[in-house]
Amino acid sequence: MKRIRRAGLAATAIAGLAVLSTAAGVQAAQPGAGGDPVSPVAAARANAEQLGVGAAGDLVVRDVVVDGDGTSHIRFDRTYQGLPVVGGDVVVHQDKAGKARSASGGVGKLSLSTKPAVSAATATAAAKQKSGKQQLVVFVTDAGQSKLAYQVVSEGRKSTGEPTGTETYVDAQTGKLLASWSTVHDDLGSGTGLYSGTVALDTTKSGANWTMVDPVRGGNTTYNAGTLFSDADNVWGTGSNSNPQSAGVDAHYGIAETWDYYKNVHGRNGIANDGVGARSYVHDGAYVNASWSDSCFCMRYGDGDPSQGIGPLVELDIAGHEMSHGVTSRSAKLRYSGESGGLNESTSDIFGTAVEWYAANGSDSPDYVLGEEIFADYDPAANFIRRLDKPSMDGASADSWSKSVGRLNVHYSSGVGNHFFYLLSEGSGAKTINGVAYNSPTVNGITVTGIGIGKAEKIWYRALTTYMTSRTDYHGARTATLNAATDLYGASSAERAAVEQAWAAVNVVG
Repeated sequence: MKRIRRAGLAATAIAGLAVLSTAAGVQAAQPGAGGDPVSPVAAARANAEQLGVGAAGDLVVRDVVVDGDGTSHIRFDRTYQGLPVVGGDVVVHQDKAGKARSASGGVGKLSLSTKPAVSAATATAAAKQKSGKQQLVVFVTDAGQSKLAYQVVSEGRKSTGEPTGTETYVDAQTGKLLASWSTVHDDLGSGTGLYSGTVALDTTKSGANWTMVDPVRGGNTTYNAGTLFSDADNVWGTGSNSNPQSAGVDAHYGIAETWDYYKNVHGRNGIANDGVGARSYVHDGAYVNASWSDSCFCMRYGDGDPSQGIGPLVELDIAGHEMSHGVTSRSAKLRYSGESGGLNESTSDIFGTAVEWYAANGSDSPDYVLGEEIFADYDPAANFIRRLDKPSMDGASADSWSKSVGRLNVHYSSGVGNHFFYLLSEGSGAKTINGVAYNSPTVNGITVTGIGIGKAEKIWYRALTTYMTSRTDYHGARTATLNAATDLYGASSAERAAVEQAWAAVNVVG
């Protein structure tokens, strides 16, 4: 997650062939001109080369989506002379006959030396890391330039115990720092949690005890620091922070609700869409933060700061936020810097919010405010991590797009996407929803009529998983969501028109 907003409180960092997936089911390959079946993947390789967004022999399939009408969307990672091309990922869109329609992302013909002029040790020093895993890659800058580079990945802990990780790219010819960003994305038994109330939990019998291992959802597992939660009677927590199980209840409930949300709303089978569960670690340290890490495929939750009236960061929308970073990393892989980084954070805010609405838990009524429950002094108008209706209420986030948005911290540039999503869901103007007052501002007083969060979340998910790529910016997100709305509701639909209007209201226009 990241930023805490509280009246009188300083800001605190929170922070082969893939499975064919579609709600309508897997479609068979279409016949070619000679009557033989043509693989959508084979067609997409040729189409990528034809469209100038990749060399057929250098494309590695990451995901395949086939719609009910046979239209396919093939997501590739790019290589060059055996090296990964970071930022060269592309989605090829084609009709049921394998004819190219368009492409999202990608990079044109590559021609560069793969022999470095500086050593890996020099690159690590340039990355300002004492140690780290290095590999040679081709790095595509945000401006679209392709350079031979060292990727340096390091992991560790801050003095507070909070997990940290950095991914850095150093020019392998000059030793110049090209880019750097964080790799840690900062959010039936029964149990009583700190925020979720008394809820049902899926657990596993192990000998005489029960453990927080979910046998229904891919083996999602919850730990007390580094030790698996275990209990004799399968009744967990007391609702008090004095019982370590209480935070575990919220985390185990949160990962289950997030799994169910993605499966039942979007047809996604787990975070990576492979049916494999993730791990949650509560009581990970005395810090005000929560995070997702791809390297461990896990969430880590800090215990907050009682002196500031902040409890453990295991609230449901925070859990949904952090796990959604994992969904992004397995789909669009939005680069964690610039506008794409803002979109990465915004995606997690959007789906964290959507998970809360899906759960409809009476102890944590759904809203468009993130993290308000962690405060002892509950007040969603003053104490929160972020608000989607008016992001600038945190004192730093952007309500609308400008040329400078990409220079903001990704947690603040996320405001543009968050505000768009709120407007698309609920529209502009003053209103009270589940006891929370909203009055969302728009650029030039533009009026937006909302289409409801149920439709808005489906548009964003399809845009993320079908059209966005690692270097998508806000104008690219506009195109992606318009395409998604067209796919789902039609080119002349009210839903598509609302998407266009909501982007205009945050100053993202064609």
